[in-house]
Amino acid sequence: MSDAELTVEVAGPVATVVIRNPGRRNAMTPGMWRQLPVLLDGLEADPAVHALVLTGADGTFCAGADLGDLDELLEAGDGSIAVAAEERLAAFAKPTVAAIQGACVGGGCQLAVACDLRIAAADARFGVPPARLGLVYPAPTTRRLARLIGPSAAKHLLFTSELIDAERALRVGLVDEVLPADVVTVRVEAITSAIAQRSRLTVAAAKEIIDDRADEARIAWWHGQVRDSGEAREGVAAANERRPPRFGWAPPGRP
Repeated sequence: MSDAELTVEVAGPVATVVIRNPGRRNAMTPGMWRQLPVLLDGLEADPAVHALVLTGADGTFCAGADLGDLDELLEAGDGSIAVAAEERLAAFAKPTVAAIQGACVGGGCQLAVACDLRIAAADARFGVPPARLGLVYPAPTTRRLARLIGPSAAKHLLFTSELIDAERALRVGLVDEVLPADVVTVRVEAITSAIAQRSRLTVAAAKEIIDDRADEARIAWWHGQVRDSGEAREGVAAANERRPPRFGWAPPGRP
């Protein structure tokens, strides 16, 4: 039995998916790429889960992907299981936070970029190495990286395959915060706790709109949810009464 797997830990409203592959610095195997969308489907459908954290075991986020059968990889192109897993993570309806320590390279960087937020330890290192391998980075992955950090920084990572440290990753916008390694977990817990206390309606709508996944009809639907749910009335009342809001909206499913 392989030790390579994704495990799920749920604490209150936050689910944590942990990348585990001892001896390979948590490289993603084909089985792990296939496993991720299945896990995400279950967590997205669970009404008790308000946010998701993606991290790696034993102080390393993910050192890349197990390339497996090269012929199969070349044949798949943008239809690879890695791209399918990345796209499912990017489309996850609830907020996602990557908690990054150590290596975040190749497939690991691919997964981190697909998350909404990225909190990195000072020891984290980032790289996108397909130019060392003669591979074409998938188009959806390339575009997502360029949207996040801009064309020039994306070209630098892709053209050179250089590893960059956490401080440079912060400067180019690849990560949102850099902290000492022993503080990352505490900070991620604080962020996800704050998210879990906010209006799920506001958060879900904001994520769809920012990610350009909501057309005009969908945006109108979101405004209808505000009118019909009483969420805004509760938020204003709580502010006026100086008490925590009791938000109750839950995702009804896409109309």
